[in-house]
Amino acid sequence: MNNEEYMSVEKVRRALAGTGCASEIRVTDATIFTVADASAAVGAPECEILKSILLSAAHGKFFALALMSGTNRVDTKKIKKLLGVSALTFAQPEVCTEWSGFRPGGVPPIGYPQQPQTFIDADIFSYSTVWAAAGTDHAFFPVTPDELMRITGGIKADIKKD
Repeated sequence: MNNEEYMSVEKVRRALAGTGCASEIRVTDATIFTVADASAAVGAPECEILKSILLSAAHGKFFALALMSGTNRVDTKKIKKLLGVSALTFAQPEVCTEWSGFRPGGVPPIGYPQQPQTFIDADIFSYSTVWAAAGTDHAFFPVTPDELMRITGGIKADIKKD
């Protein structure tokens, strides 16, 4: 790991410790950039891979985070309604990196300067454990859905595209 990657993982490690979450970060030589990559590296089904998707709300006035089952797609219309905003887009990769300090492929559910409003795909509550990125596309950690909700302050919601 280079210094930038190390610092990203350390931000997530500190955030986990700060919430009292005992989950341990694991690092792999294999990439977890895509859901398929993560599934192979972790050894879990794609549906148990957690996608963390940063969204830009109200024309960039604030950010929201969608935490999705790996096999689901986010429905931005549903999140717009939950937030009460007229504009919601996927944060561009450079905006994601600049604001959060995390590059796409390694975006974690926690570790931000300020936790964005977080929505958790209701489908992940069907699994005992999900696997989240931990700051880079080579680091991840296991977490139960209930613990994920606690550490992110997230809201369980139907946010998947039908």
